[in-house]
Amino acid sequence: MSDFDERSGVIRCKTEWGCWWQTIDEVTIEIHSDTELKSKQIECKTKVKHIQVKINGTIILEGDLYEAVHADDTVWTLEDKRMIRICLSKSHNTAAHCWPSLLVGKYAADPVIYDQMQRKLTLQRFQYENPGMDFSGASLTGNYHDGGPQLPG
Repeated sequence: MSDFDERSGVIRCKTEWGCWWQTIDEVTIEIHSDTELKSKQIECKTKVKHIQVKINGTIILEGDLYEAVHADDTVWTLEDKRMIRICLSKSHNTAAHCWPSLLVGKYAADPVIYDQMQRKLTLQRFQYENPGMDFSGASLTGNYHDGGPQLPG
Protein backbone atom coordinates (compact mmCIF):
# COMPACT_ATOMS: atom_id res chain seq x y z
CA MET A 1 0.00 0.00 0.00
CA SER A 2 1.39 3.39 -0.97
CA ASP A 3 1.74 6.43 1.29
CA PHE A 4 -1.13 8.02 -0.63
CA ASP A 5 -3.38 5.01 0.13
CA GLU A 6 -2.40 5.00 3.79
CA ARG A 7 -3.33 8.68 4.10
CA SER A 8 -6.47 8.63 1.95
CA GLY A 9 -7.79 5.12 2.67
CA VAL A 10 -9.03 2.58 0.17
CA ILE A 11 -12.43 2.26 -1.50
CA ARG A 12 -13.44 -1.38 -1.06
CA CYS A 13 -15.94 -3.29 -3.18
CA LYS A 14 -17.41 -6.02 -0.98
CA THR A 15 -18.05 -9.54 -2.26
CA GLU A 16 -19.29 -12.82 -0.77
CA TRP A 17 -15.67 -13.99 -0.31
CA GLY A 18 -14.14 -10.69 0.87
CA CYS A 19 -13.44 -7.51 -1.10
CA TRP A 20 -11.34 -5.90 -3.81
CA TRP A 21 -10.01 -2.39 -4.41
CA GLN A 22 -7.71 -0.60 -6.80
CA THR A 23 -5.13 2.11 -7.23
CA ILE A 24 -3.77 3.49 -10.48
CA ASP A 25 -1.10 0.75 -10.48
CA GLU A 26 -2.70 -2.24 -8.77
CA VAL A 27 -5.82 -4.23 -7.96
CA THR A 28 -5.89 -5.86 -4.54
CA ILE A 29 -8.11 -8.81 -3.67
CA GLU A 30 -8.79 -9.99 -0.11
CA ILE A 31 -10.34 -13.43 0.37
CA HIS A 32 -11.48 -14.15 3.92
CA SER A 33 -11.76 -17.64 5.42
CA ASP A 34 -13.81 -18.82 8.40
CA THR A 35 -11.17 -21.47 9.13
CA GLU A 36 -7.43 -21.25 9.57
CA LEU A 37 -5.46 -21.89 6.40
CA LYS A 38 -1.97 -23.00 5.51
CA SER A 39 -0.25 -21.73 2.39
CA LYS A 40 -0.08 -25.23 0.90
CA GLN A 41 -3.92 -25.30 0.83
CA ILE A 42 -3.99 -22.25 -1.47
CA GLU A 43 -3.53 -22.24 -5.22
CA CYS A 44 -3.51 -18.92 -7.08
CA LYS A 45 -3.06 -18.89 -10.86
CA THR A 46 -2.95 -15.63 -12.77
CA LYS A 47 -2.73 -15.08 -16.50
CA VAL A 48 -2.78 -11.76 -18.35
CA LYS A 49 -6.61 -11.63 -18.32
CA HIS A 50 -7.63 -14.54 -16.06
CA ILE A 51 -7.46 -15.51 -12.40
CA GLN A 52 -8.24 -18.68 -10.49
CA VAL A 53 -8.00 -19.08 -6.72
CA LYS A 54 -8.58 -22.43 -5.01
CA ILE A 55 -8.62 -23.39 -1.34
CA ASN A 56 -8.28 -27.13 -0.72
CA GLY A 57 -9.10 -27.75 -4.38
CA THR A 58 -12.35 -25.75 -4.25
CA ILE A 59 -12.57 -22.80 -6.61
CA ILE A 60 -13.23 -19.61 -4.64
CA LEU A 61 -12.66 -17.10 -7.42
CA GLU A 62 -12.31 -17.64 -11.16
CA GLY A 63 -12.89 -15.67 -14.31
CA ASP A 64 -11.63 -13.18 -16.83
CA LEU A 65 -10.14 -10.06 -15.26
CA TYR A 66 -11.73 -6.78 -16.31
CA GLU A 67 -8.44 -5.62 -17.85
CA ALA A 68 -5.00 -7.09 -18.44
CA VAL A 69 -2.45 -7.45 -15.65
CA HIS A 70 1.26 -8.28 -15.50
CA ALA A 71 0.66 -11.91 -14.50
CA ASP A 72 4.30 -12.58 -13.60
CA ASP A 73 4.19 -9.74 -11.05
CA THR A 74 1.24 -11.18 -9.10
CA VAL A 75 1.94 -11.57 -5.40
CA TRP A 76 -0.27 -13.31 -2.87
CA THR A 77 0.13 -13.65 0.88
CA LEU A 78 -1.66 -15.46 3.66
CA GLU A 79 -2.26 -13.11 6.57
CA ASP A 80 -3.28 -14.15 10.09
CA LYS A 81 -4.04 -17.65 8.69
CA ARG A 82 -7.51 -16.40 7.62
CA MET A 83 -7.04 -13.91 4.80
CA ILE A 84 -5.48 -14.27 1.36
CA ARG A 85 -4.32 -10.97 -0.13
CA ILE A 86 -3.60 -10.96 -3.86
CA CYS A 87 -1.92 -7.99 -5.52
CA LEU A 88 -2.29 -7.67 -9.29
CA SER A 89 -0.18 -5.19 -11.25
CA LYS A 90 -2.33 -3.41 -13.86
CA SER A 91 -1.03 -3.39 -17.44
CA HIS A 92 -2.73 -0.04 -18.05
CA ASN A 93 -1.93 2.16 -15.07
CA THR A 94 -3.70 5.47 -15.60
CA ALA A 95 -6.67 7.05 -13.85
CA ALA A 96 -8.64 6.43 -17.06
CA HIS A 97 -8.35 2.68 -16.41
CA CYS A 98 -10.56 2.48 -13.31
CA TRP A 99 -12.04 -1.03 -13.27
CA PRO A 100 -15.84 -1.01 -12.79
CA SER A 101 -15.68 -4.71 -11.86
CA LEU A 102 -13.02 -7.20 -10.84
CA LEU A 103 -14.00 -9.81 -13.42
CA VAL A 104 -15.90 -9.46 -16.68
CA GLY A 105 -19.54 -9.66 -15.61
CA LYS A 106 -18.78 -10.32 -11.92
CA TYR A 107 -18.06 -8.39 -8.74
CA ALA A 108 -19.04 -5.00 -10.11
CA ALA A 109 -18.78 -1.96 -7.90
CA ASP A 110 -22.12 -0.29 -7.35
CA PRO A 111 -22.38 3.19 -8.95
CA VAL A 112 -21.57 5.04 -5.71
CA ILE A 113 -18.49 2.91 -4.96
CA TYR A 114 -17.36 3.13 -8.60
CA ASP A 115 -17.66 6.93 -8.53
CA GLN A 116 -15.59 7.00 -5.31
CA MET A 117 -12.98 4.73 -6.95
CA GLN A 118 -12.74 7.06 -9.96
CA ARG A 119 -12.36 10.12 -7.70
CA LYS A 120 -9.60 8.41 -5.71
CA LEU A 121 -7.69 7.41 -8.86
CA THR A 122 -8.00 10.96 -10.15
CA LEU A 123 -6.60 12.32 -6.86
CA GLN A 124 -3.82 9.73 -7.04
CA ARG A 125 -3.03 10.92 -10.57
CA PHE A 126 -2.84 14.51 -9.28
CA GLN A 127 -0.49 13.27 -6.53
CA TYR A 128 1.79 11.59 -9.09
CA GLU A 129 1.81 14.71 -11.26
CA ASN A 130 2.51 17.02 -8.28
CA PRO A 131 4.73 15.07 -5.86
CA GLY A 132 5.34 18.06 -3.58
CA MET A 133 1.63 18.39 -2.77
CA ASP A 134 -0.63 16.16 -0.65
CA PHE A 135 -3.96 15.30 -2.27
CA SER A 136 -4.85 12.48 0.14
CA GLY A 137 -7.43 14.57 1.99
CA ALA A 138 -8.75 16.47 -1.03
CA SER A 139 -12.26 16.10 -2.36
CA LEU A 140 -13.58 16.43 -5.89
CA THR A 141 -17.04 17.27 -7.09
CA GLY A 142 -18.86 16.35 -10.28
CA ASN A 143 -19.64 13.13 -12.09
CA TYR A 144 -16.66 11.03 -13.03
CA HIS A 145 -16.00 8.79 -15.98
CA ASP A 146 -12.67 7.63 -17.38
CA GLY A 147 -10.56 9.30 -14.70
CA GLY A 148 -11.81 12.86 -14.79
CA PRO A 149 -14.74 15.19 -14.39
CA GLN A 150 -17.22 15.41 -17.23
CA LEU A 151 -18.04 18.90 -18.35
CA PRO A 152 -21.58 19.69 -19.50
CA GLY A 153 -21.75 19.83 -23.17
